[in-house]
Amino acid sequence: MNYPFFRSLLFRLDPERAHGLTLNMIRLAGALPPLREILRRWFSAPALPVQAFGLTFANPVGLAGGYDKDGLGWRGLACLGFGHVEVGTVTPLPQPGNPKPRIFRLVEDQALINRMGFPGRGAEFVARQLRRPRPAGFVLGVNLGKNKDTPLEEAAYDYLKLVRMFSDVGDYLAINVSSPNTPGLRRLQASQELEKLLSVLAQERRELLERRSHLKPLPLLIKLAPDLSSEELDDVLRAILDYGMDGVIATNTTLQREGLRSPHSKETGGLSGAPLFERSREVVQQIYQRTQGRLPIIGAGGILNAVRARQMLDAGATLVQVYTGLIYQGPGLVWQILTGLQK
Repeated sequence: MNYPFFRSLLFRLDPERAHGLTLNMIRLAGALPPLREILRRWFSAPALPVQAFGLTFANPVGLAGGYDKDGLGWRGLACLGFGHVEVGTVTPLPQPGNPKPRIFRLVEDQALINRMGFPGRGAEFVARQLRRPRPAGFVLGVNLGKNKDTPLEEAAYDYLKLVRMFSDVGDYLAINVSSPNTPGLRRLQASQELEKLLSVLAQERRELLERRSHLKPLPLLIKLAPDLSSEELDDVLRAILDYGMDGVIATNTTLQREGLRSPHSKETGGLSGAPLFERSREVVQQIYQRTQGRLPIIGAGGILNAVRARQMLDAGATLVQVYTGLIYQGPGLVWQILTGLQK
């Protein structure tokens, strides 16, 4: 596939429209067995199995939450060589998200700014999409968030609903308390707020497993912001360990804007892509060192090639996730990373 040519055409479109077009293409390919087989052969990737959170991943490269918000294209995405795909962010009720335009390409910086605000069709719709057959050995995660209109003091009820709904659908659940685009959401990372939320979720998981003995253990991961101070990160990690969470995703998008060249750099929202890499890698390294490797980490942020994937793994990540890199480098990115890691 001549992705640079295809990208030049896509980049003439509004970013959100271009994303919808490519997701619909991958959705169609995933729905048709002959096309799925063609994709698998094109993007066949080396097997580099990884054990994490009690799960076996075919390889360490996954797709981050945010790309396939409603679970429409995950069957096609699974054919691109990913070891796992994280669907969402899913909210209990449908919601439109923030006003458009809300995605901006920073081409000069190989980055994106988004202020989407968790748009989606809601949990019931997504759960139906995820109950379809999946490839053997493929890991499917679900990223969970609260509705915008849910008061912060009631956020735990949103997450409880979602954990109950996806406990027998997702292989792991990611608790998103770090998006900068839902007002007040990041306050859930504060020590007392996070402890209250994790206490409720840990209790719910115990009760779910007692009531439904057929369920396999349900890994719960916490997705963190890159903008936490050193003291805040210590508090967050203490709560995560105290309440028996299974791992972390580091990191979500950032509000920082240092060193950007693009005219879109002043837009509000979360920044992803190449400028985020060093901060995300630093956070991964801090988590690994402070927990002495006891807490499995998914490293996410600015991974655009095999060199950066290796650097993230060397910093202490068990797995890595890509998103913005897929937009700039194309569907062959997973194969490029895995062949590079194999050397």
